[in-house]
Amino acid sequence: MGRLKDKFNESIKPALVKEFDIKNPMLVPALEKIVISVGAGDFAKDQKVLQNMADTISLIAGQKAVITNAKKSVAGFKVREGFPVGIKVTLRKEQMYAFLDKLISIALPRVKDFRGLPKNGFDGRGNYNFGLSEQLMFPEVEYDKILRTHGMNITIATTAKNDKEAFKLLELFGLPFAKGK
Repeated sequence: MGRLKDKFNESIKPALVKEFDIKNPMLVPALEKIVISVGAGDFAKDQKVLQNMADTISLIAGQKAVITNAKKSVAGFKVREGFPVGIKVTLRKEQMYAFLDKLISIALPRVKDFRGLPKNGFDGRGNYNFGLSEQLMFPEVEYDKILRTHGMNITIATTAKNDKEAFKLLELFGLPFAKGK
């Protein structure tokens, strides 16, 4: 098993049971999935750049990324139905823990002037969202092979019922949250 999964079973789970006084072990908050997504934006018209972005996200995630297409035409955004609008990859189980470990221990410490992740990224239902401004912080990404730098949105879905439980879960995993509010 992965390092973080072992940590969850050995120390995080008992700590959550104790703190939130959980009687049923199946109700202990846990990670459900991690979704990494990138909006294509202006690059959607260039198939080569779009494919390069998908390859980069696939490298980072360790799983093949999917190019998402528009479901409806929206004239205001100059988007037609079937037009590529983004890239996403959903990680579960072992790959999810491996990515989270890499994010916490390698990628986030490489961010220049990093002050921690914002605490206001919770959605009220125990899920956490945050964005990264570029993909170069991941060790798999080679600067010479990327055509454009792009950011990404990372969503961590948990089984927690509320933000307090989710925050404690992610904090125990070692996610570096910003100090203060």
